[in-house]
Amino acid sequence: MTEPPSFASRLAWWRRRRGLSQLQLALAAECSQRHVSFLELGRTRPSRDMVLRLATTLEVSLRGTNELLLAAGYAPVWRESAFGAEALAPVREALGYMLTQQEPFPAVVVDRRWNVLQANKGAISLIEFLVAPLAPGAALNLADALVAPDVLRPHLVNWQQAVRHFLRSVEADAAADGTAATNELLQRLLGYQGVRELIQAAIPPADAPPVLPMHFRKDEANIRLFTTIATLGTPQDITLQELRIESFFPMDEETHELFRSWGFRGATSAVTAPLK
Repeated sequence: MTEPPSFASRLAWWRRRRGLSQLQLALAAECSQRHVSFLELGRTRPSRDMVLRLATTLEVSLRGTNELLLAAGYAPVWRESAFGAEALAPVREALGYMLTQQEPFPAVVVDRRWNVLQANKGAISLIEFLVAPLAPGAALNLADALVAPDVLRPHLVNWQQAVRHFLRSVEADAAADGTAATNELLQRLLGYQGVRELIQAAIPPADAPPVLPMHFRKDEANIRLFTTIATLGTPQDITLQELRIESFFPMDEETHELFRSWGFRGATSAVTAPLK
């Protein structure tokens, strides 16, 4: 079995990932360059306070901070609750309110790896219109649904542009959090047919719109949507820090009217229904 990375190697990895020299990190963390050097060589054991200070300076996530603490021989300080835990009930209620306010347009709550945790009627209606009705309690991963060849791709007119943009965001996630799970997601997405070639950036056209819409087409319907992504402002739980709320908005009147008609008709699933 492979030995888990030491604190020294983790610290050096995060410093290089953030593009800092030992001196720059030392100045930002208010310690000496010699101390940072000794920590990275494993010649000095950091105090618990120093681990937390360095993690904050390097903008390491709560999950990554726990890993640094464990590597240094200390207990984790940040908890990771199940999304359905009683302690998170006020947050789930707030998220449900946000998703309801977005009706009839789609909105979803996803975790760091784009697994859908909550969805409103607009989101469920869109998925069911483009793909198929969702089974009760079905798991849905938005990243796989977008990038895989047989889910949304057949209906996404500008699939190449949309996926290229999305892959860059997943690459940024992998660089930011440094977790194996996010890197595994990235590698899985790159493994889908025709995806790896999209990494090569294309020059955007001179008449590119202010935001890149997702243009879906099925039968006679054209659906053009742009998205916004929100996060919680003051998370102190790993699960909450990794949540994202993605809201979809119509780019034109045709899309607006289509979702209004779906809203009046209603959807087969409950508002803010958990999908896993």
